[in-house]
Amino acid sequence: MDFHALLTQLNAIVWGPVTLCLLVGTGLYFTVRLKLLQLVKLPLALSLLFKPASGKGELSSFGALCTALSATIGTGNIVGVATAIKLGGPGALFWMWVAAFFGMATKYAECLLAVKYRTTDNRGNMAGGPMYYIEFGLGLGWLARLFAVFGVGVAFFGIGTFAQVNAISDAMTVAFAVPTWLTASVLTLLVAAVTLGGVKRIASVAQTLVPSMAIGYVLACLWVLVSGYQAITPALSLVINAAFTPVAAAGGFLGATVALAIQTGIARGVFSNESGLGSAPIAAATARTKEPVEQGLVSMTGTFFDTLIICTMTGLVLIITGVWNGDSAGAAMTSAAFSAATGPLLGQYLVTVALVCFAFTTILGWNYYGERCWGYLTGGRYSALYRLVFLLLIAGGAFIKLDLIWLLADIVNGLMAIPNLIALIGLRSVILAESQRYFGVRDALNTAGCLPNAGTPVQRCAKESGQIRAG
Repeated sequence: MDFHALLTQLNAIVWGPVTLCLLVGTGLYFTVRLKLLQLVKLPLALSLLFKPASGKGELSSFGALCTALSATIGTGNIVGVATAIKLGGPGALFWMWVAAFFGMATKYAECLLAVKYRTTDNRGNMAGGPMYYIEFGLGLGWLARLFAVFGVGVAFFGIGTFAQVNAISDAMTVAFAVPTWLTASVLTLLVAAVTLGGVKRIASVAQTLVPSMAIGYVLACLWVLVSGYQAITPALSLVINAAFTPVAAAGGFLGATVALAIQTGIARGVFSNESGLGSAPIAAATARTKEPVEQGLVSMTGTFFDTLIICTMTGLVLIITGVWNGDSAGAAMTSAAFSAATGPLLGQYLVTVALVCFAFTTILGWNYYGERCWGYLTGGRYSALYRLVFLLLIAGGAFIKLDLIWLLADIVNGLMAIPNLIALIGLRSVILAESQRYFGVRDALNTAGCLPNAGTPVQRCAKESGQIRAG
């Protein structure tokens, strides 16, 4: 058996029924117990994005979200969606929605725990994430270390390096005929320049690049969708029908079963938004906030923006332009879709610029995540060694085959998610108790007329708030 076949078998095991049920089941559980929080509390979550920072931490809530989004808005939004639809058919997009909807509740839960159980490391910086809530919340140090090992693995071999570098290299070669070695060299130098400055420099770059690149890409997608608005309804119908019925081979599409649509849709959805993976809590733990629930709500919006908006738009562009059943794959497939709608020149450059920006910020975010996992394992030592290995993998990632890259990424992603999901289930009572406390206080203050702009005197609000919290 060759290495590729071995990885294919391992991937089938890792992303088998157990992991899929654990991922969707955890999100379903919190969706029910938190009473559709991802829908009911979404307006509140969006309003908290720009709330002034308060409490201990290194970043604002918005800065922590942008750092998390820098790692999630990446090749998954362009290459991942194309790969999912190419393998699983249009129905894979529906299962990406399912993963994202329930994933919002999961993201809320894990980021709430990140703030509740965060601590200060030996350098005086805020440290948190699954490693810490597994150790301090569950009391399972061995499982926390296992998560950290898998986290370093994802940074080295999964989302953090190979998939992003390969996507950037391919896009630059196709669009601008830039040699692979030159792209890899420049990218390595740029990553080194930013990441050596630590989380604050990463957050600074993320807060500049993430909103602007996301808005630019969404506007481009809207242009295509508005131009072909008559095809949107048939496209949505195809997505829903293909989610529950096999899709026959057509053109360059080899056909797909429902099981394959579910597997690829959920796996690529998790690759894109990272809900349940345990990565976003590492960034959430750095937020300057006193309220775990509020950071959970803010972090939850990341999955909403990433998958339910950006991935959906990419998927619809691929379907309405008809390229999903053509011969192209990956970034070339998305580029072909925009070229079909806007012309070859604009389409090619648009996808290339978006892909380079998305992938670059993902590399930055995952460099930070991996280093925090590494620091947990080593007690904060040998960080220079971690950075050296990471940069070497960046330099070499452009020369690895695409199918091997996605297999490696899927495997390490699944392995990282399992310890985190076990922790969320084990700490479910803590999550529910924190949520009930916070929303109970909010409801009581609202009844007393003490929320902002309620017109109630400050003295009375302070008294009511103190009585509620004391109770």
